Amino acid sequence: MDMPKMTERDRLADLEARQRKMNDELESARRALRGKYAAMIAEMPVEKLTEKEFRELLTQAIRVGGSAALTAVKGLPAAI
Repeated sequence: MDMPKMTERDRLADLEARQRKMNDELESARRALRGKYAAMIAEMPVEKLTEKEFRELLTQAIRVGGSAALTAVKGLPAAI
């Protein structure tokens, strides 16, 4: 027995529902990963930085990518 063919409107509604579900899953995965990273921050002495320095440091590291940021920072002389 053949299933009736979906109309274009039904197909569009189905695709939109799948897209919403995928977007929800993406957002959930982002929140979980960000929560994991936030927990790591709680164990670091970030109080040595101002909030502005901390935000700028993370923003620039994310902008250039992790490997490039690590290479740049490791090349700096040790703090006194």
